[in-house]
Formats: sequence, structure tokens, C-alpha cells
Amino acid sequence: MEKRYENLVSRLAGQPCVKVLFVCLGNICRSPAAEGVMRRIVEEGGEGSRWVIDSAGTGRYHIGQLPDNRMRVHARRRGLELTHRCRQVCEQDFDDFDIIIGMDSDNVRNLRRVAPTPEAEEKIVPMAAFVDMAMRYDHIPDPYYEGAEGFELVLDLLENGCSRFFACCRK
Repeated sequence: MEKRYENLVSRLAGQPCVKVLFVCLGNICRSPAAEGVMRRIVEEGGEGSRWVIDSAGTGRYHIGQLPDNRMRVHARRRGLELTHRCRQVCEQDFDDFDIIIGMDSDNVRNLRRVAPTPEAEEKIVPMAAFVDMAMRYDHIPDPYYEGAEGFELVLDLLENGCSRFFACCRK
């Protein structure tokens, strides 16, 4: 993990509450899946009450909708129920969350445009910074136009990255 991200994450480890926002384009596949995966990890780790976890999209295409049904089916097979209602990221999120994790470079770039201050911009981290399993991507790929294997790959990457993020933030 890059030093600039390590510094942010190490500060989170000492906080009584960690507030994380996962962000993708439409908030229907990757970010709600990351939210669900992270919720399970912190619950299983006994720190559920210490964490605030949410997700949002940089686009406004699906506001108010449940996540994509295909992602919900694949997540359910892993014991995750994705019940989040899609929303768009806003400036207030930079005040409400300690870290904002974007799924790919487009999401990170869009988040930087929304960030109201340079300090807020420092909260943005790409999800791939936490993934340490071998992959051919430098981001979490969008499974929307892929088949079942795309959704499974995204869930594998998110489980790995969220587990590593949690381990870095444990008290």
C-alpha cells in the first residue's frame, strides 16, 4: 500500500469509530457489495458497533433502487443480503466519512471533483490499494456487462480488499 494511504489508515486504527464510504459509478454493483462485505467482516471481527459503513455512486442513474439483482444473487450465495438503496455521493459525505474508497480511477477522479477541500480530497483511496491477491487489474472491474464470473471476481476482490482494510484498522 502506498505511504499516503498507509498514513490515513493508520490514523483510523486509533479512532473509536471508523466511518467508511464505498463508491462506484451507479451504486448498484461494486459499492453496495463492498458495503455488504465490510459489514460482515466487522461483525465477525467483533467491531460492528465501532464502524459506520455506507455506499454511494458518482452517477445519479439508480437513486432509490436496490442493487443490481445479479449482484444480489451472487452476494446471497455468499451469505450477504444487499438491501442498500442507491444514492449519489455529495459534498457532505466528505464531512461525514473518514475514508472514501473508490472502485476505479474514474470514480476516484469524479470524487476528487466533488471534494470541497484539499483535506477532503486526502480521504479518497482506491479500493485496489487494499487488494493483495493476484489480479490482472489495477482497479475493481465493473461487472455490469459481464457474466456470472464478473460478479464472482468482484466479490472475491472485495472480500480480499475489505479484509485487509479491516486488519489495518483494527484497534
